[in-house]
Amino acid sequence: MNEAMSEDQRSEAPEQPSPETDAAAPPLAPPQRPERSTWFLSRWLFLRLLGLIYLIAFLSLWVQIDGLVGRDGILPAADFLKAVEQQLGAERYWRLPTLCWLNASDGFLHFLCGAGVVLSLCVVAGVAPAVALFLLWAIYLSLCTVSREFLSFQWDILLLETGFLAIFFAPWKLWPRLTGEAAPSRIALWLLRWLLFRLMFASGLVKLASGDATWNNLTALNYHYETQPLPTWIGWYAHQLPHWFQTLSTAIMFGIELAVPFLIFTTGLGRTVAAAAFTGLMLLILLTGNYCFFNLLTIALCLLLLDDQFWVRVLPRSLASAAQDNPARPLAPRLRSCLLAGLASVIVLLSSLEMVARFFGYGSLPKPAARLLGWNSAFRSINIYGLFAVMTTERPEIVVEGSADGIIWHAYEFKWKPGDRKRPPAFVQPHQPRLDWQMWFAALGNYRGNPWFLNFLVRLLHGSPEVLALLEKNPFPDQPPRFVRAVLYEYHFTDFATRRKEGTWWRRERKGLYCPEIQLRDGDRKLPGLPAIGA
Repeated sequence: MNEAMSEDQRSEAPEQPSPETDAAAPPLAPPQRPERSTWFLSRWLFLRLLGLIYLIAFLSLWVQIDGLVGRDGILPAADFLKAVEQQLGAERYWRLPTLCWLNASDGFLHFLCGAGVVLSLCVVAGVAPAVALFLLWAIYLSLCTVSREFLSFQWDILLLETGFLAIFFAPWKLWPRLTGEAAPSRIALWLLRWLLFRLMFASGLVKLASGDATWNNLTALNYHYETQPLPTWIGWYAHQLPHWFQTLSTAIMFGIELAVPFLIFTTGLGRTVAAAAFTGLMLLILLTGNYCFFNLLTIALCLLLLDDQFWVRVLPRSLASAAQDNPARPLAPRLRSCLLAGLASVIVLLSSLEMVARFFGYGSLPKPAARLLGWNSAFRSINIYGLFAVMTTERPEIVVEGSADGIIWHAYEFKWKPGDRKRPPAFVQPHQPRLDWQMWFAALGNYRGNPWFLNFLVRLLHGSPEVLALLEKNPFPDQPPRFVRAVLYEYHFTDFATRRKEGTWWRRERKGLYCPEIQLRDGDRKLPGLPAIGA
């Protein structure tokens, strides 16, 4: 850590070639590998891929924003902020940091998404990248805050943390060149690698710490492809692989997540091996399941394990040659280095406390540390990670039905989650259909623990166009149903023989009602055996 901090204050300019050397070099000579590690090409690639990921995230959310948190959406942002204001008063600003305190109208939500798209393009084009990244972080944090369950996924907080650290890694100029600028901050580079280490290592550690039997006996992949939120058709084929192969794959995954992360802090060859292993794992996950921009974002972090010596061998000559132009590069300002050193200390402290709290509980922390984590959690920019700590071994699915008379019921079809048994699991990434994803989590619990689900049913009774736009099929195009209910099924992948014979990718068994039928009464929504809930 001290080495990473001190090197940020050193000159990164390699020795200048003599005029005689320049004159002797042939005009079309291939680019020479730098004699010492530099990170100009790595930064250039990372920032542009990060800008592309931000662009994907904002475009994906923009087409859903009205149905999710608009005025007539499932969880209206304006109503939420109004209730919080009445409850928290001035404390609301730091408990729920969002630009939507200025305006929570549908128009402002669209403005934020549109601004995110424009700023993302600025990062891709290399226009004022540091300023653009700061604004992107503030806007995405604002939308995550008001979208609640719909923007609460691990890749959302990973994007916020990556974007926050990238602010200090990017050049602070209006139109920075590839080279000729101050060298990329070694401290910021180290922090981004520390993030990658925490992401990968914690993903393996939480699986072991959970005590889940399927991870302990290496059988988790016998279930994963079938029970993951939105599988792909390749995931269907992966599920058919023999058990010995699934066991071997699980063991290899543990090796990548628990052992390989330590190579991040080794020399060039070790980092290259880590980048290859992580990227390979991400590509396999990408092929078998839809995890929106998560895999791309992890791969973007892996780019920072590879220095310019690697990139000059694989990139086009014109780009690689630009990295060899070495005009004098000024030192990073001492004040900036000192500030980054302080920031790094805070981030390491908070991220370590987050890990202690995750594995030993918040009660194991001193009260000041617990309060500090409470303040930190509002900004979602120093986090703890770990997907699939407990493997789901069954796949409950909610089928939402409507009826005009309470006798004949018709099912609503979602765009991407399993429903029609003959519809193959499709690729939807890097887009994330937020409602479809949230339905997977809802099916693992009950409707009482998911208030947003009741709001969703009420919007169907109202025939909300914004919410209906999130669905594939509305069986009531002329007027809304009088009744809606939710039926719980258990879904399984079919096998080769069944798919050849019946053409189905899924088989299912009805388990009962997930939510009893509800109807609108005098503008209220009422549930059997429950008092009226809201208006």
